[in-house]
Amino acid sequence: MPIKSYLARPHDGKFSELLNDLSHLNGCDIIPSTNQEIAVLVTDTLNEIEDNKLLTQINAIGSLKMLSMVSGFDVDS
Repeated sequence: MPIKSYLARPHDGKFSELLNDLSHLNGCDIIPSTNQEIAVLVTDTLNEIEDNKLLTQINAIGSLKMLSMVSGFDVDS
């Protein structure tokens, strides 16, 4: 099961919208920063196919300006 963490930065003035959009995706935990408009996003999917689908959904979010992977690993079942 792929588990990955990212830093997600919104377009200017779109932080609340980004948090809302990310919160509707399954397989994501969002940890918003309290002093900057940036969020830590942790994804947990069943397999690489589901991980790729989720990443495509995340990248399609209009309020997202930048997504940077911090770490990722695959846990064998």
